[in-house]
Amino acid sequence: MSMITGLILAAFVGYAFAWYTGSVEGNFALLLMLAVAVTGVYWVAEKLVFLPQRRRAADHLLQEHQSRKEALRKQGFSDVEGDVEPARQQLLAQPWWLDWTAGLFPVILAVFVLRSFLFEPFKIPSGSMIPTLRVGDLILVNKFHYGLRMPVFNTKLLANHEPQRGDVMVFRYPPQPSLDYIKRVVGVPGDEVAYLNKRLTINGQPVPQEALPDFFDGDSMRYAKQFRETVGDKQYGTLNDEDRPAFIPGASDFPNKSNCSYTVEGVVCKVPQGQYFMMGDNRDNSLDSRYWGFVPEANIVGKAFFVWMNFGDLGRIGSFE
Repeated sequence: MSMITGLILAAFVGYAFAWYTGSVEGNFALLLMLAVAVTGVYWVAEKLVFLPQRRRAADHLLQEHQSRKEALRKQGFSDVEGDVEPARQQLLAQPWWLDWTAGLFPVILAVFVLRSFLFEPFKIPSGSMIPTLRVGDLILVNKFHYGLRMPVFNTKLLANHEPQRGDVMVFRYPPQPSLDYIKRVVGVPGDEVAYLNKRLTINGQPVPQEALPDFFDGDSMRYAKQFRETVGDKQYGTLNDEDRPAFIPGASDFPNKSNCSYTVEGVVCKVPQGQYFMMGDNRDNSLDSRYWGFVPEANIVGKAFFVWMNFGDLGRIGSFE
């Protein structure tokens, strides 16, 4: 078993290394599920097979020792020395290949359940959600808010809340589902979303917008126009770059693109059933639904709600809209 276990562990390490070097496209959810399955098999085998075997061997050693002491007493040796307890404990100890499999199963299972069904951490890699989220923010995503989903396959098992306009949502990027994206929901199924001349309109009603002081981006060393938008009971900040044109350059050929109309002023889209229209708060620096289309319900990962750490700015910690 030690050789087989060594090969299995080597396969996991090899996959992780290939993922790290970019040789393969990694899937952490799949890797974690396989780890749960493999360590779970070893954990069950430990409880039902390996541990009973070690206990029988330890009991047999103790019985032999007691029998030997009894035989020596019968021969007149009343003071028989010898302690087999260290040897017995050595027999009961798990070998290394069980330490690294069955021994890790409870921890891996806890991480799997927590990450798959409750909360998952993410790191913000780009500035598309500035000013709401900054580069380097470590956020928590509520995986249960939009319903319980099967890990890896993302099939919904139990419904909960439906995505609402203004939610900050993590989803699988439609052109490349192995990547996770984060944007704000601006259009739900059936909505007509218009972003014309850098103003957002939903179902013919302009989204209320209030001018705020200009925002200074320390990374780009530039100022941007900042606004506060109100959608329902949600308020959030947005940025606009006055030097960027209103039209949408380079939109890809995505499914249901016929639902969208592009002009020099921007884009108007009718959101299909079961899909959502997403936009970044940093409106002129966000690759979002204006460029690659709608997000299917099956691609939803969860609702982002809390910054739990930013090593460059501890003041970022807290909830957000």
